[in-house]
Amino acid sequence: MKREIPVAIVFVSGVVMIVQFYVGSLNFLGDLFAKWGQVIVAFAYVLGAASLIVVNGHKIQRLAPGWTYNLVLLISLLITLYLGLFSHLLWPGYPGHKPIEEGTVWSWLFQYIFTPLSSTMFSLLAFYMASAAFRAFRARSTESTLLLATALFMMVFRVPLGELLWNGAGLYHLVDVGWFIDTFVMGGFNTAGQRAVLLGASIGLISVSLKIILGIERSYLGGGD
Repeated sequence: MKREIPVAIVFVSGVVMIVQFYVGSLNFLGDLFAKWGQVIVAFAYVLGAASLIVVNGHKIQRLAPGWTYNLVLLISLLITLYLGLFSHLLWPGYPGHKPIEEGTVWSWLFQYIFTPLSSTMFSLLAFYMASAAFRAFRARSTESTLLLATALFMMVFRVPLGELLWNGAGLYHLVDVGWFIDTFVMGGFNTAGQRAVLLGASIGLISVSLKIILGIERSYLGGGD
């Protein structure tokens, strides 16, 4: 029963959420299920935070390798939770005061600590992207050669320096390189490729969703079924 009940819940929920788009009288069920989903997500956040505290607490207690990072994570988690939930006890503020609005300590932490750290993490991805691009853009076949040529063309001529070199070489009378990229490359080839990828991903998403709703795909239950 521990597998049949979750599968039945998923089946009923999935069918209702699909049918309510076509049967107006079932819209209230769709709204009800959406609210239930929000409640479940809220409980999942609580369980996730509790699990995070327990797992990292054990590592800190054992002084496992890298335990200082676990300590920083726990301190950051607890401070953020406290400021978001209970800062009104320390700074009551005015009627209607929200502890996460502009000008509060929570907002300051988010703006001047979390946002710069996030930007730093994303900037580090540039090095991994450059490494992956170097490996992917090796001209080993016709397709990889086309990919390499297209990448070089876009990297050079999407910046002012490329257009300056193009015009400086006296080729501006042949074609406006900026207009060509915006109209044909980005507006034509790129858009067509994006739509093809999006269409393929949508078909795959529909297929996986139907398999989950019908109970064919049960890996989300655990156990590898």
